[in-house]
Amino acid sequence: MIALKLRTLLLATLLLSLCLPAQATPFKMPGTELEPSSFSKLDRWQADDHAASFAAFRKSCNALLKRRGKISPFAEDLQIACKAAAEIPLPADKATAKKFFEENFIPVRISKLGERDGFLTGYYEPIVEGSRTRHGEYIYPIYRTPPDLRSRVKQSVRSLRHRIGRKIAGYFDRGAIEAGALEGRGLEICWLKDPIESFFIHVQGSARVQLEDGKQVRLNFDAHNGYPYVSIGKVMIDKGIATRDQMSMDLIRTYFAEDPEEAREIMNQNRSYVFFREISELPGHVEPPGAQGVNLTALRSIAVDKNLHVYGTPFWIEAELPIDSDKSDTKFRRLMIAQDTGGAIIGPARADLYFGAGLKAGTQAGRIKNPGLFYMLVPKSADPSKRIDPVPLPEPRPKEAQAPKENPKAAPKKDKDKDAPKAKEGTKASKT
Repeated sequence: MIALKLRTLLLATLLLSLCLPAQATPFKMPGTELEPSSFSKLDRWQADDHAASFAAFRKSCNALLKRRGKISPFAEDLQIACKAAAEIPLPADKATAKKFFEENFIPVRISKLGERDGFLTGYYEPIVEGSRTRHGEYIYPIYRTPPDLRSRVKQSVRSLRHRIGRKIAGYFDRGAIEAGALEGRGLEICWLKDPIESFFIHVQGSARVQLEDGKQVRLNFDAHNGYPYVSIGKVMIDKGIATRDQMSMDLIRTYFAEDPEEAREIMNQNRSYVFFREISELPGHVEPPGAQGVNLTALRSIAVDKNLHVYGTPFWIEAELPIDSDKSDTKFRRLMIAQDTGGAIIGPARADLYFGAGLKAGTQAGRIKNPGLFYMLVPKSADPSKRIDPVPLPEPRPKEAQAPKENPKAAPKKDKDKDAPKAKEGTKASKT
């Protein structure tokens, strides 16, 4: 009888433990400052168009709620918020959308450890002239993914020796491909007039190609050769061609047009090469899909570091940007949704703002290289106000010890250690 009661008690305890939620672990990121905040502290939060952000967020939710298998705890928390969002009919009005974000999220200021600001750049979808065939001025190809590259990626996944999107050793780099390494294999989707336009399409990851017959070919990122992205803007700054403040996409275009040979040399320093897939079935009014697989929204979608962040995460960004003019005087206060990534987007508070398609969007995007405050909206189910323990702020620098002031009337002390050997000076440890 005692044994039976004991087994019953153990069984009841086990069932109870299965019903209770797992012990919450602290919400943290390595090398990152996380500081819980409130919506009342966000500058101009009340004035933003939350309905536009909500519509973009719902796109991400469509992808998030379809995910199966093991996912990160943060992704699970986002799914909880997405289920609440799905109860709100579209289009949502501004007040309803604002209430949704306030009821389901807590803003958390996020930055690299030891820094308060993050860093912003911009990207867009170019619109260029092209042809389905090579003739006349149309001599610069846009390639689809080579089958042998795709097989290398599959082998890398199976062997776990390489990470997709990082480096696939031994494939042709930009210089080799531009010199004709892939010619004659029938990989060309279309042909362009301008090698500079071709290069910028690689950087942006998508494009609209206007054909001679009036039709349009739409291109989207499919794969790349595995080499890390190198900023040609930084290359030009290092060469002394322009200062960091002067650098912009328009400056690069102008300089390259004036010296095509040096332009080729500079472009080839970025050994990364992008391959595309055709998405011409996409209507002209619809933006291209980002890395999450959902269509982007101009000035509501951002590219983030996919190794740190979950697609669909909302971010409130505050910055002074050169959108309306060359001067950084446009007050950018906007709720953005993480829906894309990029080779140069690395760090917890680093984002590429998507500006849309066309020349104006390209000019605006090309001017952005500005600091900004980042607030990540963390689902309340993650309990960020309690689980960020402790807030990992940098340690204050130690104060130098000051010698006590001597009393001028006191008798001089005898130096007992006058003849003792001096100790070696120690090295101050710096916290990275």
